[in-house]
Amino acid sequence: MKKAEVKIGGKYYANVSGSRCEIRIDAEKPRGGWDATNLATGKKILIKSAQRLQGEVGARRGRAKATNESNEFAVENEPATVNSVGSESSTAGAVLTKPRKPKASTETADAGDKRLSCIAAALKVLSESATPMNAQELIAAMQGKGYWTSPGGVTPHATLYSAILRELAKGDTSRFVKTSRGRFIAANANTEVAR
Repeated sequence: MKKAEVKIGGKYYANVSGSRCEIRIDAEKPRGGWDATNLATGKKILIKSAQRLQGEVGARRGRAKATNESNEFAVENEPATVNSVGSESSTAGAVLTKPRKPKASTETADAGDKRLSCIAAALKVLSESATPMNAQELIAAMQGKGYWTSPGGVTPHATLYSAILRELAKGDTSRFVKTSRGRFIAANANTEVAR
């Protein structure tokens, strides 16, 4: 919430001692924040910022309401639709449902169009390479071949290096082999050539 939305005497939801409860704002503090009362326990609490408030009590945004006007149901909010349950002449069993988003068509998407993760792209580069590579060389090769691009991180090589180390901690099931300090090969590659 924003500070301008908070009203003295208003009832809001807030996270107090790890649980969500209803509070009432009693007064504004001169140096910022509000004095409030926990409505469940009656204890006085201090609300330091408006971000701690989770919304106004009774305000239900985005929920649909149905009204019955001459045996017809009208939906007041746009995202919901009315589906009748049972016989079509009976409107007593009307159910409000939100329309579902259409799923992405998996038939038209090729398996080659799927983006590789950073570690999967590194594994692909290492399986194509005959020599061990370090994390910076892997990042350059992955970007050069178009397998993976950094989403804007400052040190993608450090992220890749730590991911490979986590993979190496798996032991025999690891997809990578460490040949020397900071240099790796794919586990399925011929280890005799790489060493």
